Amino acid sequence: MSKDIRIKKGLDIKLVGEAEKTTENAIRSNFYSVRPEDFHSIIPKLVAKEGTRVKAGETLFYNKDYEDMKFVSPVSGEVTEIQRGPRRRIDAIKITADKEQDFLDHGTFDASASGEKVKEHLLASGCWPFIKQRPYDIIANPENSPKAIFISGYASAPLAADLDYTLQGKEKELQTAVNALAKLTEGDLHISVGQNGNSPFSGLDNIKIHKVSGPHPSGNVGTLINKIDPVNKGEVVWTVNAQDLVIIGELLLTGKFNAERIIAFAGSSVKKPRYFKTKIGAEVATMIYDNGVEKDGNDRIISGNVLTGKQVAPDGHLDYYNNVITVIPEGDDYEFFGWNKPVFDKISTSRAFTFSWLNPKKKYDLNTNTNGEHRAFVVTGNYEEVFPLDIYPMQILKACMYKDLDEMEALGMYEVAPEDFALTEFICVSKQPHQKIIREGLDLMLKEIG
Repeated sequence: MSKDIRIKKGLDIKLVGEAEKTTENAIRSNFYSVRPEDFHSIIPKLVAKEGTRVKAGETLFYNKDYEDMKFVSPVSGEVTEIQRGPRRRIDAIKITADKEQDFLDHGTFDASASGEKVKEHLLASGCWPFIKQRPYDIIANPENSPKAIFISGYASAPLAADLDYTLQGKEKELQTAVNALAKLTEGDLHISVGQNGNSPFSGLDNIKIHKVSGPHPSGNVGTLINKIDPVNKGEVVWTVNAQDLVIIGELLLTGKFNAERIIAFAGSSVKKPRYFKTKIGAEVATMIYDNGVEKDGNDRIISGNVLTGKQVAPDGHLDYYNNVITVIPEGDDYEFFGWNKPVFDKISTSRAFTFSWLNPKKKYDLNTNTNGEHRAFVVTGNYEEVFPLDIYPMQILKACMYKDLDEMEALGMYEVAPEDFALTEFICVSKQPHQKIIREGLDLMLKEIG
């Protein structure tokens, strides 16, 4: 039986620059880049060397610890550069794309195939990296069996892509992917949708729909997991991004790994925010400078949303898992006596600090300024106001900082991911990097326990 979820704790950050619901084809990118750092904890072993010609969907590298797990090229073309960092770490694989795309045929898939056959097919075709697991928020271990699979079909983050819009007309691919994933778990496949939305998921079979409402992070998959079936020690759940289901479904239907993605191009520095059809790993510049962002402007380009995204250079590339590019002003200016005057243009959870509560529907034009510097933790009780999970946020952050594995385990570390702490980081008066602290805590647990 489905369970509707109403979130009371949280914070909606209403920003200027929401993408209009019109979609255009992005300028075709000449170069695409796949970065192993997008696949946390994976040690890549190269298959494609510089000068190698690859088809879309052909293997670039595999996971050293699990050789059947392949990572494939989003386009056909020539591998023109292997970018390396310290100790010859592979930072990026750069591909010069062909004008006419050529796809590797992975073969259509029989709907009656067993779960083991589904798993083998997804591993070989490069679709397995779309499946992540909790605990540890890493690519799922194929040898584990999840007690359930969770998918968020509702995005509540600021300026996030509207999934009801981007998934329109993809019901066939979604149903095919859902049918395949359902064979990989003995439990249920849970999907959250907006309370008042018109989601393409609503008419699908083999799933449990949960209508969610309330402020962000109501759309986070971590919130769905916590409210439906929390992860305890020894348990594993899997998660998949909604748009990645389309890629999985199309691969199963046609045999082609089509890395196409509809992304939201948003932010107050964008003159005409809207949606673009592009591909994973495309150059960010193909969507930015010809579409309203000034080349000499002092702006920050973010692959992802403003809370959890990663800053990229103008010649950077769209990350593997993101479906939004946000451009906002760089906050490198400082206000004289800014702490000692009424504030009208900033968001705060404190009524004493700001006048934002007088106009709850106001949209803000915020920059990247943190309005303060890193300092010791201050106990304010504010974290709990925006943190809807049944977990003590301050205590689990401190346990991660002093590396107490037993305490981290007892406080619920198995079910959290860095994005669950994005809001607490946003409102933190101590300017602590919450997401980084949680990521390092998860890595420690993975090393010592996992």
